[in-house]
Amino acid sequence: MASLVGSALSLAMPVKAINIKSVSFSGLRKDNVAFRLQPVPQRFTVCCPAKKETVDQVCDIVKKQLALADGTEVSGSSKFQDLGADSLDTVEIVMGLEEAFGISVEESSAHSIATVEDAANLIDDLVAAKSS
Repeated sequence: MASLVGSALSLAMPVKAINIKSVSFSGLRKDNVAFRLQPVPQRFTVCCPAKKETVDQVCDIVKKQLALADGTEVSGSSKFQDLGADSLDTVEIVMGLEEAFGISVEESSAHSIATVEDAANLIDDLVAAKSS
């Protein structure tokens, strides 16, 4: 339910966000107001980064599984694909992570892992859930 008073707008229902460009007034009468709400793209996300120790250990496992040269730089933002990993390599990396951290990664979660940081975040979440 909406009401229009002068140029002020009040809503009697919860609204996450209104894109002001998508609100249109099709007349001056209070009962002749049209709303068109559109989803607003998410502008930022809040996440807790993985522990540095977890990221470092994941980097070591990735280097070992992919047999990367000693000078190859692997960081949290490194993508497995950019490091030369194919789908089988990614499965082997996940298996190595499961063994090293004593966790079990669901197949649906494994598909969402693209970077070292993704893997470290998932590991921290699973370890925390396991200890709870």
